[in-house]
Amino acid sequence: MRSGGADSASIAGGTDVPAERADDSASDSNGAARNAPANNTEEYRSFSRAGSDDRRRGGEGARIGRSLDRRPPRPEEPDLPDDIQASDLDPTIRRDLLSLDKGNAETVARHLVMAAALIADDPELALAHARAARQRAGRIAVVRETAGVTAYHAGEWAEALSELRTARRMSGGSGLLAVMADCERGLGRPERAIELGRSEEARALQGEEAIELRIVVAGARMDLGQVDQAVVTLQTAELDPARSGSAHARLFYAYADALVAAGRTDEGLTWFLNAAAADLEGDTDAEDRAAELTAEN
Repeated sequence: MRSGGADSASIAGGTDVPAERADDSASDSNGAARNAPANNTEEYRSFSRAGSDDRRRGGEGARIGRSLDRRPPRPEEPDLPDDIQASDLDPTIRRDLLSLDKGNAETVARHLVMAAALIADDPELALAHARAARQRAGRIAVVRETAGVTAYHAGEWAEALSELRTARRMSGGSGLLAVMADCERGLGRPERAIELGRSEEARALQGEEAIELRIVVAGARMDLGQVDQAVVTLQTAELDPARSGSAHARLFYAYADALVAAGRTDEGLTWFLNAAAADLEGDTDAEDRAAELTAEN
């Protein structure tokens, strides 16, 4: 999802999503600010521990360059660097792989680690690793979810939507609804994104998940030229300038963008300034947008 220049989304049962689409600008041709469940919301489990200094000195974590999987790599699988270990994967994710044989589980885990490490800088290669994991462990929900989120970052909307639907059928729940809705937008189907926003599952969302979906639905309204409806969609109790943090910064940004599109420039400037104040991590370009509006006035 777009969020005024926000960073990437989270994967593996959680990296930071609707992180925004990898090729999105602050606003599209309709002025819509898309936002993907960012530093996808805290809903995602951060599964990569690559780079941590507490790797075990013995056993699996210390066998640099050696794999328990004796089978040769499949021709379409990307290479796995020797220093990427299964132990770099979050333990909660690794437990989901226990149904696999040990060698295959190790290889799948390493592909997931690579997908997480590459998603921001090289989403296409990250997707290749996620696909390799899916080919080896396609019956495990977190693997399908990771493939979906990675495909989302790579701009493969149809693949992302298919994988996320599969993951939800396997595990249940209403997670990643905002990412799925934004995929519908990417496929040129804003009406379907709005339908997802009206679903019973959507009504059950709370906190940042609800914010992210509301932002996507507002963007879908903008896609359809329904600017006033987009403004109303974003008017929620969460629209409180006293709030701060990434999710609220993106909400304020989207609201400001919709206000400007509706011709309410002065109000839009105020909310861009609110977004800048709430954006403690620098996820948006709210300060730049506010400066542009100030210069125009």
